[in-house]
Amino acid sequence: MIAIVDYGAGNIFSVKNACDYLGLSAELTKNAEDIRNADGIILPGVGAFPWAMNKLSESGLVEVIKEEAVKKPFLGICLGMQLIFSKGYEFEETEGLGLIDGEVRLMTPDDLSIPHIGWNKLEKNRDCPLLKGLGDDEYVYFVHSYSARCADEDVSAYCGYGERVTALVNRGTVYGAQFHPEKSGKTGLKILSNFADLM
Repeated sequence: MIAIVDYGAGNIFSVKNACDYLGLSAELTKNAEDIRNADGIILPGVGAFPWAMNKLSESGLVEVIKEEAVKKPFLGICLGMQLIFSKGYEFEETEGLGLIDGEVRLMTPDDLSIPHIGWNKLEKNRDCPLLKGLGDDEYVYFVHSYSARCADEDVSAYCGYGERVTALVNRGTVYGAQFHPEKSGKTGLKILSNFADLM
């Protein structure tokens, strides 16, 4: 079973619907024991970094997520990906989950609007299990104004939007997608299916 962490941060139902479409066993939960007993974890999210970290703290799930994410496949999506890094700088400096070293900062693309909304091509940076079976001309859907700055060795794919934007990261059992797989058509569904195959 995949535990989809429900901490009041947005796109949980679209993630659940995508899992259902793929025939994956997935449950929305805010229960620590459900997360501990799950085979994999998805942390979705739409909103601001400090607000989301505060909601996770209020829910009492920060420590269980930190503990379980290094034991089993874990996928952060959009804001959920940003939260896996050490710090975010949206409105104020805020500590993240620290699952991957890095910072989340405001994008500064030359002559392009923020937020970055729409389809963009994934550029592979290194091999990643989530990209298995995908070609070199895959497009995914983004909605964000902040992006991760982290070591190149943790970046599985990026896209170009006036700057190099970290799109997919991986360290050990921890994965993060800045884009929305659940809204990215066949490519996104393949990425979610690949994630489920890790369990």
